[in-house]
Amino acid sequence: MTDRRVVISGLGAVTPLGSHIETFWSNLMNGVSGIHTIDTFDTAVYDCKIGGQVRDFDPKPFFKNPKDVRRTDRFTQLAMAAAKIALQDSGVDVENFRRRDRFGVLVSTGIGGLKTLQDQLTILLTKGPSRNSPFTIPMLISNMASGVISMEYGLHGPNMCIVTACATSNNAIGEAWRIIKFGDADIFLAGGAEASIVEIGLAGFSAMRALSTRNDQPERASRPFDRDRDGFVMSEGAGIVVVEELEHAKARGAKIYCEITGYGLSADAYHMTAPPPDGEGAARAMQLALEHARVSPDQVDYINAHATSTDIGDLCETRAIKQVFGEHAYKVSISSTKSMTGHLLGGAGGVEMAACALAIRDSVIPPTINLENPGEGCDLDYTANVARERKVRVALNNSFGFGGHNATLVATAFEK
Repeated sequence: MTDRRVVISGLGAVTPLGSHIETFWSNLMNGVSGIHTIDTFDTAVYDCKIGGQVRDFDPKPFFKNPKDVRRTDRFTQLAMAAAKIALQDSGVDVENFRRRDRFGVLVSTGIGGLKTLQDQLTILLTKGPSRNSPFTIPMLISNMASGVISMEYGLHGPNMCIVTACATSNNAIGEAWRIIKFGDADIFLAGGAEASIVEIGLAGFSAMRALSTRNDQPERASRPFDRDRDGFVMSEGAGIVVVEELEHAKARGAKIYCEITGYGLSADAYHMTAPPPDGEGAARAMQLALEHARVSPDQVDYINAHATSTDIGDLCETRAIKQVFGEHAYKVSISSTKSMTGHLLGGAGGVEMAACALAIRDSVIPPTINLENPGEGCDLDYTANVARERKVRVALNNSFGFGGHNATLVATAFEK
């Protein structure tokens, strides 16, 4: 690979905390929870009745052709919205962009069009195959968000969808970084989206006993690292960033949030849904990312933890951080923004990458809310409940997914 430097020059986030990037960031800084009782279907028979919904979302303003709204699943609509927000934030003039063959899209999802699958299967079983939509397959397949975004803006560069469960967004951003460094593109829209708050999604995760059932206090349900955590809270949304080669960004006068300097990935090869007790796979991903970035552990100021609010996951990530950082593990600021957003599954890493970029920009660490009594073995500095001012020169973004997929990104303050 070449020494081409890669930066983030635009942010787009559609989340339970808001869809304007500064609204999202303000709510994170103020410890606002986006978790509420699910209101899109009747949850009476479900153990879990709460989630992080993107409320009052109207996809129509984000599509040139209104018909495309009816032809896309909600996860694609959320991705399209985040992509447009990121492009507007970046200042890229897409209409007059000269080398569209070097403008790529790498937008992924962990599950894809789950509502489409559920709705069309219901039609099949109740009305027969003749009533199914001809758009059933295009609407539900995971790569369609990336494809539709490229069609909307006429972007002919590298285009693909990586599916690694909850590590998906980090892999998408990391591979965009790698492709740019290799010289095959100059700019990407990269990240992920998810829209799994539907009956089958809630039923499936509930059957695994993975979800919190703190239904009477939804805003307090997502509590990473806390002794009384009882599972994660499923959310929906999208996080997409503009990843751009430095000289390309400078040539158009772009603002630069931060530089992506490292990317590490690994496999646990251990269990379908649980990490190994020592967190070895996560530790290797972090170590590889730091090696790529040529950053030593004691230079890291902030870690946006994957920490979803599960007993085993939060503890194993803590152990992994201790393996990599040694004594510095007790000095680095850590937080789980999932305590406020819930877990956006395949969209999580993109949203959390935006949080890392903003932490670097504003020299502030977002908090982990609902952290009242740290759980056994969770003894690091998780920035409990209140945001903290701190100069952030180096930030790590961790994402780990079912199947044993681990992906870590390193973002550093941009220096000319």
